[in-house]
Amino acid sequence: MPSSPAPKPHIAHTLLSRAHSPDTATQQFTERIKQKPLFLRPTSPSASDNRDRRRLHRLRKKEYFLKHQRPRPLSAREKRSSGLYDLPKEECRYAIFTGLHALWVGYMQEILDLKTDGRSGVVTPASHGAKLVSADYHGAEVEVVRSRCASRVGVRGIVIRDTKFTFIVMTPKDQVKTIPKEHTIFKFTLPLPEKSVDGETQSDQTVKVPQPLVFELHGSQFENRPVDRANKKFKWRNVDYL
Repeated sequence: MPSSPAPKPHIAHTLLSRAHSPDTATQQFTERIKQKPLFLRPTSPSASDNRDRRRLHRLRKKEYFLKHQRPRPLSAREKRSSGLYDLPKEECRYAIFTGLHALWVGYMQEILDLKTDGRSGVVTPASHGAKLVSADYHGAEVEVVRSRCASRVGVRGIVIRDTKFTFIVMTPKDQVKTIPKEHTIFKFTLPLPEKSVDGETQSDQTVKVPQPLVFELHGSQFENRPVDRANKKFKWRNVDYL
């Protein structure tokens, strides 16, 4: 059988043998070429891979910011749909809100500086007008004394919600009514604190009971939310008669 031809020497070995001795050429060919590791890199990504990588980066960035930012407050529509302001029917009773009214009376006596020792000053528009305007009226018992809608005159109840344009009140007949502020005058009464002697309230019938303070509230000038009235400066202006 004919013998197989001798393998052709490697071109690199041939070039090394020209510059070095046979032993050195063989050693360098073995170490630097034949046994040299070949480092492979992945194929360049395609356009679709780049798009997916950018999309994943955007999603991770959005998730990071959503995790570290404050929760978004509910909108007015979301609050109405969730029933946040709905009052359960079993709680629509006038007797439940009488305690809230008692707390409101104490709150108003405190901000108007009405003391129990009888030395409280005179309540005037110049001295107490700003306090009355910025006060909170949740719990006040109001009565409609004048309105362009005659059916609203005489409606009385405790304010359970004060919105920008309406007063929602609970009447003594356990009815929830919404009264617009526009073109409506409300009246509310604030009893004075009883005088006390040596820390005890006088119970003698001969002591004259102080008359309560009566205020009128013009709803057309009161069309603001309670949180907005606290920091708003009101200006005096004429009011058209109803």
